Amino acid sequence: MNKVITDGLVFTPPPFSDGLDVWSSGDGTPGSDTYEQSGGGVYVPADQDFAGCIEIVKSSSVTKLRYMGETSVLPGCYLQVTAKVKCLSGALPDVRIAGWAGEAGGTELAGVVTNGPSVSITSYGEVFEVSAIIGTGARTGVDMTWASASYGHFGIDLTGSNGGVVRVDDITIEDVSSVFLRDQVGIVDVRDYGALGDGVTDDSAAFEAADQDADGREVLVSEGTYFLGGSVTFNNQVRFQGTVMMGDEHRLIFQKNFDYSTYVDAFVDEELAFKKAFQALLNFADHESLDLGGRRISLSEPVNMQAAVNNKDKFEVRRVIRNGQFQPIDGPAWESDVVVAQATYSASDSIKLTNVANISAIQPGSLVTGNGVSREIYVTSVDVANSEVTLNAQMFDAIGTQEFTFTRFKYLLDFSGFTKLSDMILDNIEFSCDGETSGVLLPPNGLVFQVRDCNFKRPKNRGMTSHGTGCQGMIIDRNMFVSDEQDIESRNRQSIAFNVNANDPKIRNNRGVRFRHFCVLQGNGNIIANNHWFQGDNQDDGPRLAGVVLTSPNCLTTFVGNYIDNNFIEWTNEHDATPDATGYSFGGLTITGNIFLVSDVTTAFSWIVIKPHGQDHAINGLSVQGNVFRTNSATVGRVEQIDTTYADLRYDLMRNIIFQGNAFNGISQPTRNPHIDTHSENSVDATWTIDTEGYLPFGGWARTIDALVPVGAIRNGSNDAVFSMPYAEPVNGSNSDAFDIIWSEPVKGEVRYSARMDNPA
Repeated sequence: MNKVITDGLVFTPPPFSDGLDVWSSGDGTPGSDTYEQSGGGVYVPADQDFAGCIEIVKSSSVTKLRYMGETSVLPGCYLQVTAKVKCLSGALPDVRIAGWAGEAGGTELAGVVTNGPSVSITSYGEVFEVSAIIGTGARTGVDMTWASASYGHFGIDLTGSNGGVVRVDDITIEDVSSVFLRDQVGIVDVRDYGALGDGVTDDSAAFEAADQDADGREVLVSEGTYFLGGSVTFNNQVRFQGTVMMGDEHRLIFQKNFDYSTYVDAFVDEELAFKKAFQALLNFADHESLDLGGRRISLSEPVNMQAAVNNKDKFEVRRVIRNGQFQPIDGPAWESDVVVAQATYSASDSIKLTNVANISAIQPGSLVTGNGVSREIYVTSVDVANSEVTLNAQMFDAIGTQEFTFTRFKYLLDFSGFTKLSDMILDNIEFSCDGETSGVLLPPNGLVFQVRDCNFKRPKNRGMTSHGTGCQGMIIDRNMFVSDEQDIESRNRQSIAFNVNANDPKIRNNRGVRFRHFCVLQGNGNIIANNHWFQGDNQDDGPRLAGVVLTSPNCLTTFVGNYIDNNFIEWTNEHDATPDATGYSFGGLTITGNIFLVSDVTTAFSWIVIKPHGQDHAINGLSVQGNVFRTNSATVGRVEQIDTTYADLRYDLMRNIIFQGNAFNGISQPTRNPHIDTHSENSVDATWTIDTEGYLPFGGWARTIDALVPVGAIRNGSNDAVFSMPYAEPVNGSNSDAFDIIWSEPVKGEVRYSARMDNPA
């Protein structure tokens, strides 16, 4: 860059032959004495060494010669002032380049160096050359750094003994910026705008000035440590050779190259770089995603995502973090915090614990365990003043006062500090937990948190946790969840891939490997499609645990196209403080087109288990169609059952249940509803008792006879055909799973019938 060429600027003062009225014996500022006025200097038109020069008698301790014109001082422009002098007689002085620094408005810029290196004149008649470089950046080779100057009055100083007669050749001022700029066109260096990079001086204004002047060129942050005392935004491309340090409350934003790699270049510390990049992501609108560039980020402690942002606790605009890996650095920061405290639970305030002891030690996001506490109960918020804890769900049998255990797992990414966070997307990220920590803790409130194409590798406790309603409408797509407990018997495992408390999650195309549970779903509107989760172990005839746990009785849930391997679907109402049926009971579940597989289990195993907590529950709305049930190395008694640990179902209230079109391999007792079969009576009888032989789901009663069609003639004792219609009396037999057909007279023959264990209306 050369401003003389590019901008047509003229830096060199006019020659002395044009007159001495523009040459001052003072600072060169307006109103100062000129050599034409004072008579302290004369123009010499001819000299054997100089074509034209000024002759000055040194008469004061510092005799000055200054050009009164305002020579521009521009960011990134470096000026070299050169003078040639000789002494004719008298005392030999010293000489140096000097100047007066001016700011916009004509005020003097204080606190800067105003003279260059001094040269001693050691002989008479010999020409000595003196020079100095002036610029806005504190670079090696710059003699006078004027970071915020707008112009200067340049010339020389004569110092030392008085009485010498000195002649000075025409002074030259040249643009030597090319010496300092590595790319004369494409780079703007922050040092040219006054940045010092000493780690102490606030360089934020210099950064902003460099960016403003770049105008499409790349901004270079040269080597050094730059302290930024305020937020800085780069609108142009930026490249870091030096590093940056700034407070948590200040933001560094890159408009042109917003990516994680640039933040690593700026901060070096990859953990801090991620926090600053995320802070910027939520604080400007030009980018919706943060690309981690495929990099692995090692974390010394959980990332408090809200604290990283610092200035927001609520955000509801789509943002994406993608394409990278997080892993913990081994250390005590990942140990779970455990608090045991007495508290009181009441069904009248069913999502709160009151009179909580040691309340200040309990953290939001803590898992709550204790007598009668349901699975996946978490602390949503803590009210220290009132000694109350708000929970994410109700507990089925914890009424009264007892000691509860509050266990706060640690997570690689912890969003719990936000009061509400919506439309956050984690895309193509590996959470390499290494058995050291858990993966992601969701915010307590928010909509449509998305996790897609991610890998949760060996989480210690949980892959993802929702401790509030930040999972509303959550989308979990194409993720891999791999347990750290694969070599442990399934019944002894503790880790869970994820839980959802709110409604409308979409759980699709995921794979889960050997957790205690794949997921626990509390809300309604669950769509579970095309997943594969398996939870077997290496034990012969071993027990199996639930893969998916539904805790809402009227769950509005579909299972479609899943591969359910060595585990079962468990349907409960355990998140209800008053679990006896008072309104809705179990219903709204559709299980269609899935593969159910199991091996090495006892005959007591079933793939669909309903576990009521409380009395008078029944099923009203269940469809199980087009599924394949298969065992590899054991025979399973039946595919469905009721776990009566706490209560049984009301078989007299069953409605709208369909089991049909399923395939059974290695199942002792297939299941269907309606149950369609034939019955033959070989000797005449007026009452035929027909046993459904265990085909009805859940060992249900034979409540409804849909159809009854003779196969061939029905004949009486005289072998005459009987054409009168019989009637049916349902719910007979010791298990109520038989029904009677009553004829007008004793008859024999064969009938095809359709019996149901429910009322389809």
